[in-house]
Amino acid sequence: MASRPKRRAVGSGAPQPSGVPDQRDEEEEEEEMEDEDEDDGDSDEEEDEDDESVDEEVNVEFEAYSISDKDYDGIKKLLQQLFLKAPVNTAELTDLLIQQNHIGSVIKQTDVSEDSDDDVDEDEIFGFISLLNLTERKGTQCAEQIKELILSSCEKSCGKSLVEQLDTHLNDTSKPVGFLLSERFINVPPQIALPMHQQLQKELAEAHKTNKPCGKCYFYLLISKTFVEAGKNNSKKKGNNQKEEELMFANAEEEFFYEKAILKFNYSVQEESDTRLGGRWSFDDVPMKPLRTVMLIPGDRMNEIMDKLKEHLSV
Repeated sequence: MASRPKRRAVGSGAPQPSGVPDQRDEEEEEEEMEDEDEDDGDSDEEEDEDDESVDEEVNVEFEAYSISDKDYDGIKKLLQQLFLKAPVNTAELTDLLIQQNHIGSVIKQTDVSEDSDDDVDEDEIFGFISLLNLTERKGTQCAEQIKELILSSCEKSCGKSLVEQLDTHLNDTSKPVGFLLSERFINVPPQIALPMHQQLQKELAEAHKTNKPCGKCYFYLLISKTFVEAGKNNSKKKGNNQKEEELMFANAEEEFFYEKAILKFNYSVQEESDTRLGGRWSFDDVPMKPLRTVMLIPGDRMNEIMDKLKEHLSV
């Protein structure tokens, strides 16, 4: 099925949203230190040029398209960014998301001209949004692995009561759980999340109306990329009582989902991160500890969340 344009969101791709840590690769930092030692004589001039480059804001238009086969590599790469080294079959998950392309969108740069100076592939994916109904997909390897990842992480981070509640919800076939996936590169502005989520909700409503896969979900499950200061105590018993103000969300809008969640907990992915996928994170020179925050949100609270997104992210 050919990609079709959906709803356009315009924003700057250069600056990062406030409150999101700055990711720096260790190899880049080492190269910078070597350059400083070798080029001290020309440092002032180079710093001026670097400042001009850093301060430059590049306006990029993004547009949403239906998910298609050619988006496989881009979607899988973003899924790996979320799951890191967790035992989840991202290849199968990507295939399932492509097969159910009556829902979901990918973000691409708008109107990349052939004579553009920028080395940009017109099919390059900057983000995507979709949903996997874990109840409908029960028995598939990736769906079972996602549930196992969440439950095992919950057991390590939370008390028995929360684990039992989560297990009950994930295995109650009478109340389907939809695994909401909204991933993008860090330089894509959060404003694009509003039309993406609005479009997905319309597609899910239509799927329910026409009895297509994914339809009505009683609960939405999210795994968000979050961070806390590296020195903060994040013990097992703290689990579901993690203070909201300590968490910083890579996707800023997901804080509104967090506020409406009936179950939520964090688990560390520091040992799984590396310079290729995770990098080294800091915020205002304060080392950050990478986490994943799991949330379970009742479907009847999605309208409230959409209102919040509209209030804070409207362009």
